[in-house]
Parts: sequence; structure tokens; C-alpha cells
Amino acid sequence: MTVHAAARATPRRCVGSRYAFILALLPLAGAAAQDDDVAPNAAGHVAPTAPTNAMPEMPYPQMAAMMDMDDSSRFGRILVDQWEWREGGGARSGVWDAQGWYGDDYNKLLGRSEGDWPTGAGAQGRAELLWDRIVTRWWSLQGGVRYDFGAGPGKGWAALGVQGLAPYWINVEATLYVGSAGAVATRLKAETDLRFTQRLILQPELELNAYARPDRARQQGAGLSPLDAGLRLRYEIRRELAPYLGLAWLQRWGESAQSPRAAGAAPGQLQWLLGVRFWY
Repeated sequence: MTVHAAARATPRRCVGSRYAFILALLPLAGAAAQDDDVAPNAAGHVAPTAPTNAMPEMPYPQMAAMMDMDDSSRFGRILVDQWEWREGGGARSGVWDAQGWYGDDYNKLLGRSEGDWPTGAGAQGRAELLWDRIVTRWWSLQGGVRYDFGAGPGKGWAALGVQGLAPYWINVEATLYVGSAGAVATRLKAETDLRFTQRLILQPELELNAYARPDRARQQGAGLSPLDAGLRLRYEIRRELAPYLGLAWLQRWGESAQSPRAAGAAPGQLQWLLGVRFWY
């Protein structure tokens, strides 16, 4: 029994010694290869001169100007997110969704407008003027006014809401509106960008509107209406210019559905769309 155990143990010691010898040689081979590859580059590298003077104390405006990191500087932008033509469900219309702002990183004056221009009728939509204030890292608080135009007499609202970035990179706008005679409305919009490449982008979007009371003069019923869901595939020729195509579903309920029915269109419409997105 002792002989057999010794016979089995001897090869193990030989194999272990052989592997240990090979492992011991690997760092030496790696160092030699590294010296061959790095030495020419290291020889041509010149390290920068170490700073000899400490940065003196200076006021914030001077430091921000020197480092080009002023987060209180003002800037502006105009973004036309949707400028498109829709057709389907017995209806045709041009649609726009645009916003512009001016201010610094913390406070901005924000204007936005959204609406459509049906064939054979006037434009109808809304325009808002809001003050935007950052309250957390990802969210801002907004307050201001809204005005509805077209499709009946104009109507004004006071507006209060939030806008920001939800988990999974979903851009969210949620706003509460209060009008005259106890009128209350809410609006929720969510969208995100799904990038196939750096230029080819799919954008799902969902917008919900709800009204506490009907407004027959504007052909607007109470409850949830309308719902607008879209799927747009855009190609950014430049970051500032991107044509797109896609599909949209527009659904109205209750009294809000009577207007499209009177025009010969269905209250629920699946439409194709073609447009362009741009900013400057």
C-alpha cells in the first residue's frame, strides 16, 4: 500500500514543479515584450513641467471666466420637436410641438406651444409662458399661464407643474391647469430616445389630457381626452436637423369625439406621419 501511494504521489510532485517553473517564467517573458513595445514610445514622451505657483485667491467671476465653467451665464434655444404632416382615419392635418427658453442653469423663462391645423379649418392649440426653476438634480418646478386658441373662444389658465428626467431616461412633463368658473385640467407627457446608432433614433411618446368639466364652446368634453401616442424614427443629418417618419394614434372620448364624427372622421385614428425636427 505504501509503495502504491508513493508511486501516485511522485508524478504529482513532478507536474506541480513543472507548472511552477512555467509560471515563474511568464512574468519575465511579459516584461521583455512590454519593454519591446513601450520603450520606443517612452523614449519619445516628454512629461509636462510641474506647476511652480499655486493658484491665487480670486473672485468667482474671474475664476469662472478663466476656467470657462460659469454655470450662471445665460443662454437660449428654440426646439421644434415636431413639425409634421399626419394623415389617416379620414383626417389630415399639420401638427407642431415647439418650445424655447432663455436663462441660466437654475432659472429659465420657458415658452412652448402645441397644436394642429386640420385641412379646411383654422389652427387650434395652446401656448404657454412659464418660469422654470431647478429644484432637484433631475427636476424643475414650473409656473405660469396657458392660453387656448382656435375651435371656439380663447381660454386662459393658470399653470403649475414639473418637468424632468424619470428613471430609464424618460422625459416627463406633468402640469395642472386652473381656469375660470372652476375649470381644472391636467396634462401628462412622456417620451424617450432609443438609439440604434448615433444618428438613427426611435422616439416613443405618450400624451394624456384630462378635464374636470366640459367646455361645449370649445367642443371639449369632461374626462380623459384626448390621448395622443406616437412612434417616430428620425435620422439626424446633423444634431440640429433630423427628418423623421412614424405612426400616431389619436383617441377621443365622450363629447370630445363628436367633433371628428361631425367632420366624417373616427374618434380613434391611426395616422402615418412625416416631419422634421430641428433646433437652433
